[in-house]
Amino acid sequence: MATKIQVVFYSMYGHIHKMAEAIAAGAREIEDTEVSLLQVPELVPDDVLLVSGARDTRAAFADVPYAEPAKLAGADAIIFGTPTRFGNMCSQMRNFLDQTGPLWVTGALIGKVGSVFTSAASQHGGVESTILGFHTTLLHHGMLIAGLPYSDGRLIEMDEITGGSPYGASTLTRGDGSRQPSANELELARFQGMHVADIARRLNGSHWKN
Repeated sequence: MATKIQVVFYSMYGHIHKMAEAIAAGAREIEDTEVSLLQVPELVPDDVLLVSGARDTRAAFADVPYAEPAKLAGADAIIFGTPTRFGNMCSQMRNFLDQTGPLWVTGALIGKVGSVFTSAASQHGGVESTILGFHTTLLHHGMLIAGLPYSDGRLIEMDEITGGSPYGASTLTRGDGSRQPSANELELARFQGMHVADIARRLNGSHWKN
């Protein structure tokens, strides 16, 4: 039976979308894995997106289907991507998660693997607090949290500015958003996707039940 992975993200300027694609690519490297790339709905009015320049960048991935809270239950693992907003997840992702109450009531996500990746404008812009804060919601759902292990040596890269921590992959965008994910950051994201999918495959093949 194929292991089903959902990569659920929100991206305003495209950085998280690029990381999500790398996450999905890594997950697809694991045998018998089905990967769905999904985005959460926008909450910002279109005229505001236009002024901020985000409408054009979001158009680049407008064809990515929207995630539906109820359909999270069909996944064996869910890897969430959100930009950092003052050390927390963005409101679009929070709004999406707040709609998962019915899944919590029924315990539909208990035992599934959960993981998180993010972005921030600067090296110390809250990437770790965003991921750790996100974990709280996953734990309330009874999910099994997977991070980004040091078995990927790129995590301790010291020759360049780079995102990434044992909590999850991340990218740094600069304040004006001009910096795009580096090769190192994309490889860390790919490894995280592969790592999570491998864990989910192992659990999917076991006889363990909720």
